[in-house]
Amino acid sequence: MRMYFFSLMLFNDAMKTIDEIRRDNLAAIVAERGGVTALAELLQKSVSQVSQWLNGSANSGTGKARGMRPSSCREIELACKKPLGWMDATHSMGARELVMHELSSEPPRKGDEIGIPQYDTGGSMGSGVLLRDQPGEINGWRVTPEWLQKNVRSHSGVNNLAIVTGFGDSMRGMFNPGDPLLVDRGINSFDGDAVYFFRVGDEGFIKRLQKIPGEGIIASSENKAYRDWTIKPDMDFQVLARVIKVWQSVDF
Repeated sequence: MRMYFFSLMLFNDAMKTIDEIRRDNLAAIVAERGGVTALAELLQKSVSQVSQWLNGSANSGTGKARGMRPSSCREIELACKKPLGWMDATHSMGARELVMHELSSEPPRKGDEIGIPQYDTGGSMGSGVLLRDQPGEINGWRVTPEWLQKNVRSHSGVNNLAIVTGFGDSMRGMFNPGDPLLVDRGINSFDGDAVYFFRVGDEGFIKRLQKIPGEGIIASSENKAYRDWTIKPDMDFQVLARVIKVWQSVDF
């Protein structure tokens, strides 16, 4: 059954139009670069422009999906250090990786375990995102499919889940330093009022972000000893993940 599915995927790749191939390759680059926002910044394009390329948004006049211009493809190849014409070619390894992803996305069988890794900030070697006042780290979890189904009902995909160890005391009341936070790495741009894991420069933060008309995005702490502050357009700001579940420890 799996060999048949793999062969069918390769056949479907061969039948794709040039626009479909370009969108598939763009999706691979988006994943490689860490999300739509990161790629948009690299290309100096708007997030909406890259999203329209990726989603094949319909042309209002014809109702057909918009294609990517060859000039746009060459620009992406140059910025992402891909060979000339890479965007226009079907990559067999990409097809195989897609098949393996689909197979790994099948509902886990009873008795299987799901690994949820620690979010890699790249800071262990003195670079990457700095998390101040973090009292040690949780290196990851292993959970059953039943636990995930019953306790984490909304996420963008199992492979996007990660653990961040709580740091600082600005969010006391929601969680304490050292507590586990489950985050969704598939959400890497502001998509509505929620609690996010993000960075400004090389420093990491966990705050409630809220968009206020005329003011921009406001970062709020649960601990009211901390003042709210505004994320300004000139800040080096990047959403790393959305916080979807937290646990607050209690000493007995």
